[in-house]
Amino acid sequence: MKWKVAEFPRNVIAGHDVLSSVKGMCDELKAGKTLTIISGDKTMKAAGKEVMSYLDGYDIDVCLIGDATLENAKLAEDQIKEFGSNMILAVGGGSKIDTAKVVSKDLDLPFISIPTSASHDGIASNRASLKVSTGSKSIESGSPMGIIADTAVIVKAPYRLLAAGCADVISNMTALRDWDFARRLKNDEFSGTAYTLSKYAAESVMNSADMIKPGLETSVWLAIKPIIVSGISMSIAGSSRPTSGAEHMISHMLDLKYPGRALHGEQCGVASILTMYLHGGDWKSIRDALRKIGAPITAKQLNVTDEEIIDAMIHAHEIRSDRFTILGATGISKEVAETVAKNTGVI
Repeated sequence: MKWKVAEFPRNVIAGHDVLSSVKGMCDELKAGKTLTIISGDKTMKAAGKEVMSYLDGYDIDVCLIGDATLENAKLAEDQIKEFGSNMILAVGGGSKIDTAKVVSKDLDLPFISIPTSASHDGIASNRASLKVSTGSKSIESGSPMGIIADTAVIVKAPYRLLAAGCADVISNMTALRDWDFARRLKNDEFSGTAYTLSKYAAESVMNSADMIKPGLETSVWLAIKPIIVSGISMSIAGSSRPTSGAEHMISHMLDLKYPGRALHGEQCGVASILTMYLHGGDWKSIRDALRKIGAPITAKQLNVTDEEIIDAMIHAHEIRSDRFTILGATGISKEVAETVAKNTGVI
C-alpha cells in the first residue's frame, strides 16, 4: 500500500500592500494569541514593525537573529519556549525564513512566511539551507502555513536579490533534467506533479525575462508567483529534487571552497548554463534569460576566477554522493570542465 504526506501553504497572499492581511491569516490558523516574530534589524524596519501594527489583540515577542545556523535556531527556540508562543511569523529574507522553518519543525509550531526579499525559492518550501562549517546544508524543515508576499515591500530590496531568486528558479531546468536522468537510470522516486510545477515556474520566469527590471513592482509580481510555486514543488516531492541537481552541487562547492563571492541563486544560474551544456540541452536560452534579467552569466561576474569555477565543477559530485546527476558518481575531468566553461562563455 502506498501513501504520502505533502504539507504546503494553505493561504498565499501576494500583491501590493498586503501586509495588513496578517491578522486575518493568524486568526484563521486558530493557534492562539501569543506569537514570536523572527526577524533582523533591517527587516524589522522594512516590514516587521508594520506587521506588528496590524496585530491588535496578540501578545508579541520579537526574536532578532543573524545567519541561518543551527546555533541561531537553538537560540530562537529557547526564546520562543520561554515566551510561550503558539505560532511564528518569519519577517525577512532567506536566512530568517530558513531559521523559522527549522524552529517550526523542532517545536511543532505553525509559521507564516513574510518575505522582505525574494533571493531564492525557499519562501514556500519545506527545505531549509543552514550555514555549517563545510559550507551550507539543506535539511527537511517545517512548511509555512501561510505566505504574505507584499510586492511593495520586496521591490524596495536590492534588485540583485530578486534577480538571484529568478536565476534560482531558472536553474530548475537543469535540476529537472538530472531528476529525470536519475529516474531512468537509477529508478529514483519521481513525482510528475512536482516536476510539472517546477518546470512551469522556470518557464514562467524565462518567458517574462524581458519584463523583469530594477525598480519595477510589476517585475516582483511577475517573479514572485513562480518563486513560490517552485518552493511548493519541493513540498510535493518531499525533497529538493525538483529544484536541485548538479547546478546546486556546483554552487554548494563554490560556497565551500570560495565562500561569500556571490549569492546562491546567482551561482545556480551560472552553473545551470554549464550543466545544461553537459545534458546537450538549450543552454543558450538559459544564458539569454539570465542576461535579460541582469543575473550573472560568467565566472567573472560571480567574482570567481576561471580556475576556481573549473575546480568547483570537478569536485561538485562530492557534495552529495546520494544524488545521481549528469556529473556521475566520479565527477567530470578537468579537460571536460574547461571545454564546457569555454564553449558556454562562462570563462
